[in-house]
Amino acid sequence: MFTGIVKDLGVIESIRGGRVTVRTGLEGVSPGDSVMVDGVCLTAGSVAPGKVRMDIGRETLSRTSLGNLRSGSKVNIEDALTLSSRVGGHLVYGHVMETGRVMSLRRSSNTLLMRIRASRGFLSKIFPKGSVAVNGVSLTVNTVRKDFFEVGIIPETLQRTNLGLLKVSGRVNLEADLLLAAAGS
Repeated sequence: MFTGIVKDLGVIESIRGGRVTVRTGLEGVSPGDSVMVDGVCLTAGSVAPGKVRMDIGRETLSRTSLGNLRSGSKVNIEDALTLSSRVGGHLVYGHVMETGRVMSLRRSSNTLLMRIRASRGFLSKIFPKGSVAVNGVSLTVNTVRKDFFEVGIIPETLQRTNLGLLKVSGRVNLEADLLLAAAGS
């Protein structure tokens, strides 16, 4: 489990042959540990100073945005929470429910408003003022409509994550706050 509070903006060194190597400043990761990469829970295979290598199956590559990554891509990185961790965001499992598409990006004062197209099934699991994970980042839902939801992203989050690099029609990994979804059903 994770919190959705990104710890590092890593860089893909290589992605091929079912393996991804990420350059990261994240410390304390050991082989076998869970590491969230753009909202996807992966298992650390080998760890060297400044690098983590993880295996990725075809299913994960086809069902998430990780299949779109290339060397040099920036990715949101978070290590697994412990029982003594602060949960500053919300509980994120790292099990992507679906991918969405960025419909629009617009500035409103110091906030970037992002509309994301998602399936009605996914939209039925999120609520205004509830939480959602977009590329592993815990965000508050502003609005939910029949084919999209909107979030506002503050400057601090834009600086610490890859959300500010997204473009219209970009693919993003989505996970609803499962505790809220269960309470709402």
